Amino acid sequence: MTHSFVLHIPDAELEPEPLAPEQIVSGTPEVTGKVVWESEDGHQVRGVWQITPGVVTDTEADELFVVISGSATIEVEGGPTLTVGPGDMAVLREGDRTTWTVHETLRKAYAINL
Repeated sequence: MTHSFVLHIPDAELEPEPLAPEQIVSGTPEVTGKVVWESEDGHQVRGVWQITPGVVTDTEADELFVVISGSATIEVEGGPTLTVGPGDMAVLREGDRTTWTVHETLRKAYAINL
């Protein structure tokens, strides 16, 4: 999108974004998402992301997100354990190795800098 816009996040239609099998620790989590804006150079991305309950690992980008619905506990290796739910804003730093325990299907709006 090249112009200003609005998106009602709770109703946004998302597309499957399959997890790599080695990321899944337990359960059968499924990820969906939608990029709503990307800078011309590809270094900034804005979007909506959702994950169903389960436990997964990830290596993070520089990200700020706001939880719209659901809840999770995010353990940052060598750092804090974050508990997030609706209305919470969180920041993850590039290179953070995380373990996400998703308690209720979590939907977030995010801004990533690559």
